[in-house]
Amino acid sequence: MQPPSMDRPGLGAGLVARAFDLPDFAPEVMAKARRCLLDYLSCAFEAADRPWSRQAAALARRQPQGAGIVGRSGAYGAGDAAFANAVAGHGLVREDMHPASIAHLGVVVWPALLALAETAPRPVSGRDLLLAAIVGYETGAQLGKAVMTPELARLFRPTGLVGPYAAALASARLLGLTQAQALSAFALAGNCSGGLNEWPRHGGSEMYFHPGFAVRNAIACIELAAAGATASPTILEGPAGFFAAYGRGASPVPDSGLALFGEGGPQILSVFHKAAPACNFAQSPCQAALAVAGRLQGGSRRIAAIRIATTAAALAYPGCDARGPFDNQLQAKMSIFFGVAATLARQALDESGFDRLDDPEITRLIAATTLVADPGFTAAFPARQGARVTVVLDDGQELSASLDDVQPADDALIRQRLRAAATRALGEPAAIAIEAAVDGLEHEPDSGSIGRLCAATHDTQENPAHA
Repeated sequence: MQPPSMDRPGLGAGLVARAFDLPDFAPEVMAKARRCLLDYLSCAFEAADRPWSRQAAALARRQPQGAGIVGRSGAYGAGDAAFANAVAGHGLVREDMHPASIAHLGVVVWPALLALAETAPRPVSGRDLLLAAIVGYETGAQLGKAVMTPELARLFRPTGLVGPYAAALASARLLGLTQAQALSAFALAGNCSGGLNEWPRHGGSEMYFHPGFAVRNAIACIELAAAGATASPTILEGPAGFFAAYGRGASPVPDSGLALFGEGGPQILSVFHKAAPACNFAQSPCQAALAVAGRLQGGSRRIAAIRIATTAAALAYPGCDARGPFDNQLQAKMSIFFGVAATLARQALDESGFDRLDDPEITRLIAATTLVADPGFTAAFPARQGARVTVVLDDGQELSASLDDVQPADDALIRQRLRAAATRALGEPAAIAIEAAVDGLEHEPDSGSIGRLCAATHDTQENPAHA
């Protein structure tokens, strides 16, 4: 790419202009945004009592008016509430996934927008909330597609790199900042990109906080830009900008630039919802293992050997090729070895399977497993994430199952999970009201109602937040 010229706008300005001049989206795009919100809320409610969720909520300071924390009572500053909600949304490792950017965009987009919708000086319509979310997903997806490689993803968390940009531009659109202010907020957010991938080696909980850092910083960038702060318009393509820093000097975009909503349609349509509470790269292998388990007579004790084939990207991502020993659940959720072994041992694929860290049968199966990259699956990635699991039984018989792509959670499962988790936290009437409000969001004059519905009216569970 040529050095930025003073007589042409930078890439960031082009993204901002497109974010403020959107095409007419088909109904399926708006429906997908609503489904992404339902899925995000289901994760946040279900993970609200996890240690990292409680720790994040404990940082939030109550104030007379503000934004809510999912499943908890009280009002908080927008940045505090968004931080806590981002951590909770990421707390199950079941958040939505955009494969081409290797990023979890929902856990940065929704917490920022919901908090700002509640605290905005004027009501923000539900339609505007959905449009802002679509912008956020598109921004994170396009930047991630441009810069992320398997090598880069081994070092830096993709969500941490693109999340601040996604949350900042979505928020600027939501609040109606000027394009100049939005560009400054976007550029400031580029200085907040981060998140190292050392955590899988130890199961460190910093992974859960990555989206929280992104959204808290993005909201600060929005507030600074609104107050008059300015930042580098060439934050993406400049000699010391985002692409030079993380692309190591090579241009990841064509001279024609980087576009939102170009060929291929809105990127939110490429987002999938996880069926299993585990790493993206473990999804297809575990689903193939579940298919094998359904044909396994006599239980896993009959298994003498297991062969797993998947993409090279899966093998390269930190933690996915870990064999153990496993000290905590997060390590197990990242490991393809553990996920497949637990699925075969239990003949089920669910949250409880990742708690059995010392199960001797799972340990035996892991020891009998080989994991390889398949050229066909690798070539099809990231458009498809295929996997094959073959088990060899004690009599020499082989059972195999292959998937060309991950099987996402469907609308029915997403709604079932939300109803169950929200009912546990707030009661069935509130759960029904939340689902109905999301379904009718395009016609809602005040989208801050979503956040208010999701907060408890009193302390229904231990709330460690400061009084």
